[in-house]
Amino acid sequence: MSTVTIAPLTESLPAFLDSSDFSAIAVIADNHTFKYCYPDLKPLLPKHTLVRIKAGEEQKHIATCEMIWDALTRANFDRHALVLNLGGGVIGDMGGFCAATYKRGISFVQLPTTLLSQVDASVGGKLGIDFRGFKNHIGVFQQPDAVLIDPSFLSTLPERELRSGFAEVIKHCLIADAAMWNEIRRRDLDEQDWSALVAHSVAVKQRVVEQDPTEKGVRKILNFGHTLGHAVETYFLTQPRKRLLHGEAIAVGMVAEAFIAFQKKMIDETWLTQIEEYIFAVYGKVRLVEADIEPILSLTLQDKKNRGNQVRMALLDGPGSCTFDVPVTAAEMRRGLVFYGGVA
Repeated sequence: MSTVTIAPLTESLPAFLDSSDFSAIAVIADNHTFKYCYPDLKPLLPKHTLVRIKAGEEQKHIATCEMIWDALTRANFDRHALVLNLGGGVIGDMGGFCAATYKRGISFVQLPTTLLSQVDASVGGKLGIDFRGFKNHIGVFQQPDAVLIDPSFLSTLPERELRSGFAEVIKHCLIADAAMWNEIRRRDLDEQDWSALVAHSVAVKQRVVEQDPTEKGVRKILNFGHTLGHAVETYFLTQPRKRLLHGEAIAVGMVAEAFIAFQKKMIDETWLTQIEEYIFAVYGKVRLVEADIEPILSLTLQDKKNRGNQVRMALLDGPGSCTFDVPVTAAEMRRGLVFYGGVA
């Protein structure tokens, strides 16, 4: 596992750079982090190459990777160079993937700037890009040299982005810490202690990843809410309706998949009701229509946890507990989406 440091970047980055001798440094940023975060980073760095890309999940594809690889090649980066990924989950996933594949792998550091990337995407070494509409369809496992988390970056985020990242905080509590779940569900979004929750989520994820670095077993519990959540997110990328952020789609998935666990008698009604009521209070309800259901269900067939054509889910099996590789049918998933309540 790579080292995760939660501290002001003015402290953590100089200490990291002083510990190594890199031949060159590149910063990968998108339009947002270039404007709001790069000005704080630039004075901390020696001469470096800036690779600036457009922001958004729709940029997370092979053509953007080609642009990044081309920039590194034109700057004559060798295998002793360093890439700093300054951004949210898209930058971390794609920038890490580019670094891990450039000349068969060069050093990279994750500098997560969103709540989502600080509590989830930057930790664990899963890197990748979307392909033909399927999320993270092409990728590798490769640990960064370090993950440097500066909570002050969260002040640059709009509320919707904070809410999106909070879905992963909720997930970590539901699968691993019932006591923390009982704390967060009694607070509104603007009452949460973000620094404490970032540290808590990082600890949960590190503990799981250390047991299973390449997701052969227990690490799959980190995908609770993601089988249907990823399918909903991918489906909405193709729709004229407002695009869903990752956490907004995962919120849908957590409610629907909690209902599937309830139907399988893995959790009781009290636990299900708590999850449903709190997630609806924070996220509201995404409107689905009957015509949406089959396309969403078909997308679950591409989920990376599947075996053959059988969908396998990570499902809650008690307060603060989760199991994995649970076979789930299309009928069960349909009932989960209908329970979610958005089907009209």
